[in-house]
Amino acid sequence: MSDPTEADLHFLRRAFAVASEARARGDRPFGAVVVADGAILMEGPSLQGAGGGGNLAHSEMVALGRLHMAGISRKTLARATMYSSGEPCAMCSAAIFYAGIGRMVYGLRAEAIAAARNAQAHTAGLGLSCRQVLSAAAAEVAVLGPLLEAEGAVPHEGYWVAGAP
Repeated sequence: MSDPTEADLHFLRRAFAVASEARARGDRPFGAVVVADGAILMEGPSLQGAGGGGNLAHSEMVALGRLHMAGISRKTLARATMYSSGEPCAMCSAAIFYAGIGRMVYGLRAEAIAAARNAQAHTAGLGLSCRQVLSAAAAEVAVLGPLLEAEGAVPHEGYWVAGAP
């Protein structure tokens, strides 16, 4: 694993801010930011809750959908980095590959998210790390994380209680 750059830390902190904004709106506390050539191409908050996006509206999926709708080229996406507040699930990791994103950086590890959620076997999702999913991809997607986990945990503090969407 390579060392994070100052830009990596800056954009990862922006993903944490997007996660906090999602929570403040009544959605799950996750955020994603896609960056190419030092500029933010798109942000994606979780829309699982007040946003009405349903179970598939993970922050990474929202960002990828918005990129597609904006017509961002695969050439640009190949040199882009997805910054995610938490480790992407198997669905999001596969979507990152299929969208053609070249690099993934995440904050809070999946195990910490599951612990915060008090996830049980029937609610924890697929037991695959983003590295496991992306290692099976036909083209390499570089992965860096977990990073800044204490900061990444902040949007989750007190959120995962009975009745959280």
